[in-house]
Formats: sequence, structure tokens, C-alpha cells
Amino acid sequence: MKKVIKILIGLFLVVTVLLTSVWFSGKDNDLEVYFFNIGQGDGVLIRTPSYQNIIIDGGPDNSFITKLGQALPFYDKTIDLMVLTHPHDDHIYGLVEVLKRYKVKQVLYTGVLHPTDAYLEWLVIIKEKQIPLKIALAGQKFIFGEAELKVFYPFIDFTNQKIENLNNSSVVVQLIYEEVKILFMGDLEIEGEEEILDNNYDIRSQVIKLGHHGSDTSSIEDFLKKVQAEHAVIQVGEDNKFGHPSRRILSRLKRLEIGLFRTDLLGTIILISDGIDIKIGT
Repeated sequence: MKKVIKILIGLFLVVTVLLTSVWFSGKDNDLEVYFFNIGQGDGVLIRTPSYQNIIIDGGPDNSFITKLGQALPFYDKTIDLMVLTHPHDDHIYGLVEVLKRYKVKQVLYTGVLHPTDAYLEWLVIIKEKQIPLKIALAGQKFIFGEAELKVFYPFIDFTNQKIENLNNSSVVVQLIYEEVKILFMGDLEIEGEEEILDNNYDIRSQVIKLGHHGSDTSSIEDFLKKVQAEHAVIQVGEDNKFGHPSRRILSRLKRLEIGLFRTDLLGTIILISDGIDIKIGT
């Protein structure tokens, strides 16, 4: 009998600790953005103050699913929005496993044609699970409690189109939480940046995730000046064969006095904000 009582007391204490942990984590109303260190690829988790989860791309392998599991509470298996900026393998591969292991409520993508194994498998799973698919177009807005996601690019519907340069079909979104704005560029290159400038969007943001891993095919000076970012993040693999990030871009950021955070040098980069102040670290 005493043994049974001890077991019950032990279970009660475990449950109490777990409930307390959940309760106190629920009092934290900060925005959290994780720029995962997943090698030569993009993969971002946004956890809103109302505990909704947005992911933007999934990297070149299954390291994304590991990082995601480490960042989210063990009991949270829901992705409220999955954004695929474009279907190159270094952005889509890890998303396949996310679809298998998490409940994904909605997917945002461009609908472009691109016959690779990872992309086709990704589309098949979405169809099998009957996950709602939305084609990204500039002007769309997605509301997540106090946070908002705005689409700035593309301007045309790419559904079932074969695009010569997939980078310039990238979905570009801005996350807004009160006074804080963060711009995610996918792999958009100069041509796309100029289109956004021509449409005179208000793209001012305190933080920008640079396009195409810091390549000099992106991040023209006029665009960076319009953004007016205080900080830039580059998701890039250590000693990658492409030579990313470009020295020209690094010099440009320095000249414009934009602080730089690189996953190849710092590992996973975490941004936390209360809607006014921003803290960026690892």
C-alpha cells in the first residue's frame, strides 16, 4: 500500500511540474523567430505571441525537423502555416518530414512547375492529407493573433508555370508584430527586388533575412536603403561551394551600417521581441 501511495505522489508531482511549466510558458507573450543553422539552405520557425507556429522553408536535409523539435514544446505538434518560398531542394527537402510528423493547417506557395523528387513528394503528401493550399500573391495578409504576415512578392500567379530562374519566383513576406517588422526574402534576386521597388511598397523593416544566402545576385543597395534595416541575417552553410556570402554584399552591409548575423559563424540565430524592442542572439 505504501508503495502505491508513493507512486501516486510521484505521478502527482510530475503532473504538477508539467502543468506549471506549461502555465508559465503561456505567460510569455514575446515573438520568437528561429533562423536555424541547417547548412546551405533556409529554414525559419516563427512562434507568435499567441503560440501559433509559422515555418518558412525547410532546408536541404532532415536537420530542420530536429531543430524544430528542439525549439517547440514537446506537446506542440501543430504548424499553423507552412510557407515554401520556392521549390529548390535547399528550401523544400526538410518540409517533407514536417508534413509527416506535424499537423499542418495551411500551406502557402507559388504553384510553379518543378519536377524534382522532393517537390513531388511534398505535393503528394499535401494532397493525401487534404491540407489547404494557397497560391502566394502580393497584397495577401495572414493574421495570427497580434502578429501579421504580409506577402510582397510575387505579383503574378505562377501556378503550373515553368520558371527559368526559380529564385525570382520566391515568396517574399514581412512579419509584423506591433512596432517590429521582419522581412524574409527567400532567394529573390535583383530582378524581383526591382519589381518590389517599382511597386512602391513600404518595406521598411528592422530585420531582413537576406535573399539567396548573401549572394551578390541579391540585396542591391537601393533595396537595402529602402528597407532601412538595423540587422541582417544570412542563412548559409559553412565553407559552401558557392562562395556565399559575397564579399561585395558584406562590404555593402558594413557601409550601410547594418549589423550582420550569419548561421555559418554563429549557429542558430534567435530573435525575441516584445513588439517594441528586439534581442538577437544564439
